[in-house]
Amino acid sequence: MESIVPIKGKVKFVITLDSGVWIFDDRKIDLNTFFEEGSIMKDELEEYTKAVSKHWSREIQEGATYPPTLKTEKKYEKERVLNGTFAMPFTPFLANAEPLENASEIIIETDAGEYSFDIEKADDLLLGFSKDGKPFKEDGPIHIIFKDGSNKENPIKHVKAFRLE
Repeated sequence: MESIVPIKGKVKFVITLDSGVWIFDDRKIDLNTFFEEGSIMKDELEEYTKAVSKHWSREIQEGATYPPTLKTEKKYEKERVLNGTFAMPFTPFLANAEPLENASEIIIETDAGEYSFDIEKADDLLLGFSKDGKPFKEDGPIHIIFKDGSNKENPIKHVKAFRLE
């Protein structure tokens, strides 16, 4: 199975997606909580500011040494990453490919055929890349899941490429 998925067609830059490295990306979405909490996308700057503020408050209260709870938090985060079910938003990758002005639809090429969407619907697509800590080796490398969760039990599988037309 090929693990590289290109974005090609009417784009300024043909780019390739490698889902094997997404586990380290801060943009990943935990699908175990995403559909329960609603599709609330977080502002990255706001999240960063909150994290820095929390860290600063902890240093003021407890000093610069790391308390035992921080070790537990790091262990929990590592376990969550190793056992989680994750997806990435499609939009940032599409933006990096820079669709041409005359591109109007996204064709998802799979083993089972092609799926077509208006380019305006790109923000509704999530790229699932792991379930319970395991990559999609048999029917992957990625699954397409809609943000509204309408196909979360039956995502688009065996994705080979994204083609803009």
